[in-house]
Amino acid sequence: MAKLKTTYFCQNCGAQSGKWIGKCPSCNEWNTYVEEVVSKGTDSKTPGIASTSTQRAAKPQLVDEINLSEQHRIPVYDKELSRVLGGGIVPGSLILFGGEPGIGKSTLMLQIAINLKNLKVLYVSGEESEQQIRMRAERIVANAGPKTDATKLFGNCYVLTETSTQNIFKQIELLEPNLLIVDSIQTLHSAHIESSPGSVSQIRECTAELLRYAKESGTPVFLIGHITKDGSLAGPKVLEHMVDAVLQFEGDRNHVYRLLRTTKNRFGSTNELGIYEMQGSGLREVSNPSEILITNREELVSGVAISATMEGMRPMLIETQALVSSAAYGTPQRSSTGFDLRRLSMLLAVLEKRCGFRLGIKDVFLNIAGGIKVEDPGIDLALVCAVLSSNEDMPISPKTCFAGEVGLSGEIRPVNRIDQRISEAEKLGFEHIFISKYNKKGLDLNSYSIKITMVGKIEEVFSLLFG
Repeated sequence: MAKLKTTYFCQNCGAQSGKWIGKCPSCNEWNTYVEEVVSKGTDSKTPGIASTSTQRAAKPQLVDEINLSEQHRIPVYDKELSRVLGGGIVPGSLILFGGEPGIGKSTLMLQIAINLKNLKVLYVSGEESEQQIRMRAERIVANAGPKTDATKLFGNCYVLTETSTQNIFKQIELLEPNLLIVDSIQTLHSAHIESSPGSVSQIRECTAELLRYAKESGTPVFLIGHITKDGSLAGPKVLEHMVDAVLQFEGDRNHVYRLLRTTKNRFGSTNELGIYEMQGSGLREVSNPSEILITNREELVSGVAISATMEGMRPMLIETQALVSSAAYGTPQRSSTGFDLRRLSMLLAVLEKRCGFRLGIKDVFLNIAGGIKVEDPGIDLALVCAVLSSNEDMPISPKTCFAGEVGLSGEIRPVNRIDQRISEAEKLGFEHIFISKYNKKGLDLNSYSIKITMVGKIEEVFSLLFG
């Protein structure tokens, strides 16, 4: 066996060194040098991959000569995951699934493996034993009824506890699964790299082997990945470039709800959102998130406004809560949970300059109920109304909602998909909605039973709500 030749590369700027050094002389970053393999030995063929790659000779083709055959997505029982992926799993795709420890990544992937009963699924685990996975599977199918037939309960899910990619590909050749799930990519190691599992070199090499397998066999692969303390995916940044989709599973430990977002998707939108509820028997899909994001109160309180927002193609109604009080320590505080603090400061400056509300000497606290983060500018109007409601200590009717963006001159700007926002508010029993008068074009007001009020300035909204 030929000896492996290695060198060291900076993961930040790509500088090369013959030995490990602490500080990169090119970009002045510390601890960025990792060992990389320059040339491999003669026996560095990966089982299950080299054989297929040698059989298919790649030749350049004109675009119009490429045989285009429509690939049907693999349907997933999970509607939330299907929405985030863009309508199902694309054959041959490589999907990276990241999230904090204990957030529910392994539970969700095992649920998918068990419920895809028409497919042969191989669940590769490098973190848990077979007994631990069986215990989790028992909890997932606890509500499935009497355990008469194990196949009907657990589907065609095969479990393999292995960390060596060479052994994994040997079992893949024997089993020939329709879907592969790897938990997690940081635990795998390849014999072609001398570094330990979890290192940058091992993660990149193992991902490259799984990428070749997915593309050449047409088998979709899910990779569960760890994240660092700052919330980014562990491993080299090139890992996110190699995969077809990057899913992020997030949520507040103080809440039972989990949010599934996508930061990269080659086969769909990156604006979709999936919501789950963590239960003892696994993760439950939340089909109507507006009901969980709006608090049911018996009495009216000030500082609360309901906003009609959009997450991708999904309309949602969320509750914005604001508290305005006198600055107790001289310097006013600005605090925001679930909303951009800089945009909050901008909206407060608009209220101060354009509308004459003296908020510069008061503390302002903002919270988006439910523990979610919203980036839609269409909630500006609801946020402003919540602040004014708290400032005047006058409650807003719980049957009233808002949809509009606030500009720097104090005007109410139009928002996209206003018809879907109005329909969602009407479906949930709201009686009144405020929108921008510039959204009137193409909107049939007679087709809605909800009262629609069109406004152009913040002053108009204030006079209509509080007199």
